[in-house]
Amino acid sequence: MPVDLDAMLVITPDACGGRLRIDGTRITVHRIATLYKQGKTAASIIQSYPHLSYAQVYVALAYYHENQAEIDAELLAMDLEYERLKQLHQGQGNA
Repeated sequence: MPVDLDAMLVITPDACGGRLRIDGTRITVHRIATLYKQGKTAASIIQSYPHLSYAQVYVALAYYHENQAEIDAELLAMDLEYERLKQLHQGQGNA
């Protein structure tokens, strides 16, 4: 039976901050991209998330590669915001 690969990724405004995610999960393309950038393979991602299929991981990776500049910029912005908030929190004596 053919699988509709396009249907594997969805955006739901009230789930995962409205980010593109694997349908039926809360795993975002951003999360898969982050793991991939850390050197994880599809097999190791599936070991961490055994409810995912190879098809789901590879569809997320394909989307990442087709939109890499945009997703990398978003990941960088998220990292910078994390660091800003961390510094703010530490500056308030809450380290």
